[in-house]
Amino acid sequence: MNNREEQLAAFNRLLNIMDDLREKCPWDQKQTFESLRYLTIEETYELGDAILDHNLVEIKKELGDLLLHIVFYAKIGSETNDFDIADVANNICDKLIYRHPHIYGDVVVQNEEEVKQNWEKLKLKEGKKSVLEGVPNSLPALVKASRIQDKVKGVGFDWEEPHQVWDKVQEELSELQVEIAQGNIDTIESEFGDVLFSMINYARFLKINPEDALERTNKKFIKRFQYLESKAESLGKSLADMTLAEMDVFWNEAKKL
Repeated sequence: MNNREEQLAAFNRLLNIMDDLREKCPWDQKQTFESLRYLTIEETYELGDAILDHNLVEIKKELGDLLLHIVFYAKIGSETNDFDIADVANNICDKLIYRHPHIYGDVVVQNEEEVKQNWEKLKLKEGKKSVLEGVPNSLPALVKASRIQDKVKGVGFDWEEPHQVWDKVQEELSELQVEIAQGNIDTIESEFGDVLFSMINYARFLKINPEDALERTNKKFIKRFQYLESKAESLGKSLADMTLAEMDVFWNEAKKL
């Protein structure tokens, strides 16, 4: 592994390259905060895919892409004298020191949960009116639900035992069934949302990430369905021409594989 001097030299090299690109490359010259935003989101998802695949080579590559974006934003900020990469780094350093008084102060904590609780309390002292202010509006709904539940847990608003959460799931499922019987689409949607929210909460008590769990199922389904498609093609058939019973044979083969 590289030592600290080599790490700093590599980062300095990236800063120099960013200077060159911004000065000489027509595409890089045109970029703005707004134009980079959707690319940054895409890169973040690509990193997420690499992490789920446990592909360390791709994780390294995708981290580099994200690091480039951070340097790019800082470069744009420096051109208007609003901030530069040093300001970005110092800002996060100051925040980390402030929010870790058990490391940089005299606060004593016993476990991870106390660290998280202190974190949320300190954020409120910084002027935030709600612990939920830190949840981005543009987060996908499933991820947002997880973050909301994590945030309120940090201030003690939480169930005590997993069975209580499971009872809540059962309660929400029963309410959904009632609305399905009534046939009101709006209330069905509302109750379905409650079921999902309670299931996400239950996942937290099971110590699993619901986003990762769902994506794992997505990947599994894709793999099995593509096996089904390949088997149909090998028989010279179209899936549209096959019966469900015929498709189920290959689906079960895929499950065994």
